Amino acid sequence: MKNSKQIAIVFFMLLLISSCKQQQDARRPISQASGSFMKKSIARNKKLVATEETKIQTLIKSNPNVVYLASKKGYWYSYVTRNEIDTLTPKKGDVAFFDYEIKDLKGTIIYSELELRPQIYYVDKQNIMMGLRDGIKLMRKNEKVNFLFPSNMGYGYHGDDKKIGTNQPLICTVTLRDFKSEAVYKKESQLKVKTPAVAPPVKLETPAVIKTTDTITQ
Repeated sequence: MKNSKQIAIVFFMLLLISSCKQQQDARRPISQASGSFMKKSIARNKKLVATEETKIQTLIKSNPNVVYLASKKGYWYSYVTRNEIDTLTPKKGDVAFFDYEIKDLKGTIIYSELELRPQIYYVDKQNIMMGLRDGIKLMRKNEKVNFLFPSNMGYGYHGDDKKIGTNQPLICTVTLRDFKSEAVYKKESQLKVKTPAVAPPVKLETPAVIKTTDTITQ
């Protein structure tokens, strides 16, 4: 009787181990397929980035009189107007006020400055183009900068669903008008709301005096 129970237990254990092994074997192709897909995706992205960087380098070489600087984030920029006096740049906790326009690498305007104006940006707290998010923090007040962004620093694979296409590198010309701390900006905004607009004094018109030049005859 004991032997029968032991045999039954051993058989059950073998069956359980066999079932687990089959489940593991069944999952293996999915894991392999996922790994293969990831490798192909990474290779495709590397090729795309290399192609875009080649286009940007061609643009840079076509303008030998313009000095472009390479950022650590993988984009390039040049100064149109530079502020050599101030040292402060926007940081998290500041509000930045800027204007910008977006062009393709051929220089064709996609969005004009007028279309995008005005821009009020809470630094590192709002979802904006990745390149701008980083680039604005390099700028000083009243500087104007041309940024060359590969698509991964712009609108990426999806574009903006309007005028910017899939995987499109961009030229962004940015003018940083001003920036200040959120506390100062909030205080100024509250003062504007509380202070009523003062209407200009009403100027009363003096009635016209009619002069009679006719001679009265009797």
